[in-house]
Amino acid sequence: MSKKKLAAVLMAGLICGFILGKITEDKTMEDKNIDTIFAMGEENPYGKFFTGKTYLNMLSQGDDVFNAPVGNVTFEPGARTNWHKHSGGQILLVLAGEGRYQERGKEIRILHKGDVVRIAPDVEHWHGAAPDSWFTHISLETNVPNNKAQWLEPVSDGEYK
Repeated sequence: MSKKKLAAVLMAGLICGFILGKITEDKTMEDKNIDTIFAMGEENPYGKFFTGKTYLNMLSQGDDVFNAPVGNVTFEPGARTNWHKHSGGQILLVLAGEGRYQERGKEIRILHKGDVVRIAPDVEHWHGAAPDSWFTHISLETNVPNNKAQWLEPVSDGEYK
């Protein structure tokens, strides 16, 4: 086989591999019932403040130009944050799946695609996926740069259900 033919075969193999890989990746996302615009991201580096597995894709960092931290957070079924609060508040924009949100001492709110949750500064709360659904939301930190998260205890299974 000539070098040109070998190169063409190798290139075709690479292209087919990329396409098959993309189809597999899309199928995997489809299997997880995540219909959202942003990539799921990597395993959440703040996982110690969560129960279950979550993924984080930072869409905007808290830099010196915009100072607007915006993250796409994806929760596996049953995954949730610990109780926590933000000194500057938080806004959640629900993109996919079914989720849960609760403020301390209040009823759990069921979340669906298109819901917006506005969380006032220093309100203790948690959010996460329903027991049988993947869940994705955008998290916007408000009133930065003075907005600090204070992580509290995990949400017990009893509180969650």
